[in-house]
Amino acid sequence: MTREEKSIAIQDLTAQLADSKIVYLADISGLNAEATSNLRRACFKADIKLEVVKNTLLAKAMEASENEYGDLPSTLKGNTSIMIAEVANAPAKIIKDFRKKSDKPLLKGAYINEEIYVGDNLLDSLAALKSKDEVIGEIIGLLQSPAQRVISALKNQFEGEE
Repeated sequence: MTREEKSIAIQDLTAQLADSKIVYLADISGLNAEATSNLRRACFKADIKLEVVKNTLLAKAMEASENEYGDLPSTLKGNTSIMIAEVANAPAKIIKDFRKKSDKPLLKGAYINEEIYVGDNLLDSLAALKSKDEVIGEIIGLLQSPAQRVISALKNQFEGEE
């Protein structure tokens, strides 16, 4: 890879990072061709961009980014794949699902809405995160519940007067 190609790759990665609030780093080495293809297909269906990256280029892109990645660059050893998503728990759920059949992918770390998570031991916690839509749904449900009770009580009151 020429110096110019590296520079372009760093610029591309920096732009991807700037546009992303949810970035996971994983190690997918050791997956056979079929498993890798299945992982890519699952990521595509979940609207997750999966890309194998060079550690040095990603480290430089993280350094050039306006986002603060904390200890994440320290995880850039060995094989690294970057997973960029819109839903915070989607990559963790896919990794967890794949781990039912294999010991890979391994979670190296994640950057989620300016929070840093480092280590495979956090996979269950990240998979349990609620998406924005799930939280909004719960809030709407909680707000509707008292209103429905008031309406029900009023209906019962008026029916009793007839």
